[in-house]
Amino acid sequence: MISTLGAALAPGIAILSYFYLKDKYETEPLHMVVKSFITGILLVFPVMVVQFGFQEELELGVFAQSYFLAGFLEEFFKWFMIYYTVYKHVEFNEPYDGIVYAAAVSLGFATLENFFYLLSHGLSTAFFRALLPVSSHGLFGVLMGYYLGKAKFVADPRKKRIYLGMSLGIPVLLHGTYDFILMAGSDVWPWLIIPFMVILWAVAIRRSSAALDRSIAAAFRRHYEQEEAEKI
Repeated sequence: MISTLGAALAPGIAILSYFYLKDKYETEPLHMVVKSFITGILLVFPVMVVQFGFQEELELGVFAQSYFLAGFLEEFFKWFMIYYTVYKHVEFNEPYDGIVYAAAVSLGFATLENFFYLLSHGLSTAFFRALLPVSSHGLFGVLMGYYLGKAKFVADPRKKRIYLGMSLGIPVLLHGTYDFILMAGSDVWPWLIIPFMVILWAVAIRRSSAALDRSIAAAFRRHYEQEEAEKI
């Protein structure tokens, strides 16, 4: 049990640490990040109940299972919790903060899913789970957080609505596509999932760097304004 728990926790903690420590200028309060991670863990249970209810009542094909049961439901629950617990919080004061908190929620969710899977299928699947399901959840969270950060700090109400829509729509689309590839068949999916994950990592790292640059610029601007105010 201890080894299974460690194997389930390790990839999520490692990926979250990478994005958390990337912000060297104004690191988010650790208790807030841990709280977001635990929120993601707790989200697994209501999502499982809702997914089970739809599976019992409806005969869903591969497309609906991928884009609705997995993509929409899981990403919507994450987005909803992030929006109402973090997005409006005073600690969300820089564009990069959205990435940290959304990644924390997503990786908390992925960690408990990973634990349940390893309990059922054994530790032999741990490496595969770390490379694909856990990291993909984290990267969906990075992109969700990137657009939440864009929405938070844009003045134009129309652009704010667009970015909020993108913060949910893009992770749903990517998550659904990921699941659809895995359900495509044993002979096909390895040739599709590898380039998908490479591109996903590349885009997530580029977006996180762009958000970090904006956060650094905002931090210097606040520091300059504070110094000017003190001179008066």
